[in-house]
Amino acid sequence: MNQKQIYELIEKFEESSLSELKVETEGFKIKLKSTSAVSVPVPSAVPAAVPPATHQQPIAAAPPAIEASGNNEIITSPIVGSFYRAPATDAPPFVEEGSQVQAGDSICIIEAMKIMNKLEADFPCEIVKILAENGQMVEYGAPLFEVRRK
Repeated sequence: MNQKQIYELIEKFEESSLSELKVETEGFKIKLKSTSAVSVPVPSAVPAAVPPATHQQPIAAAPPAIEASGNNEIITSPIVGSFYRAPATDAPPFVEEGSQVQAGDSICIIEAMKIMNKLEADFPCEIVKILAENGQMVEYGAPLFEVRRK
């Protein structure tokens, strides 16, 4: 190792988080130690602080298995988020009970991580019953609509 390589090695060592470095080659040996004392905090037996309660709408628990009546089907939430019936607070809802929808029609919005995800009907159907409340937090698989295929 030449002098330039040694200085580069020292410089890289100082930039790193290593506390010790040993390099041995034939006819050459170097040992570098960091003089800065790094203290690692030792966890104590102090109980963790309880975070303050926030006022959020309760998340619908793992959805109970809701059975559709007769030949009806249940449309469930594809993601966790907030269920909204309309695109805006002052806009009319996408659907009402009794609405006839075609495949591809928007039926609700589920907001997840500040992204508005439109849920579209996969098939032509009639909305028999709306099972979620506007603004309600819903889990993956939570029942949203009871529908009847056309």
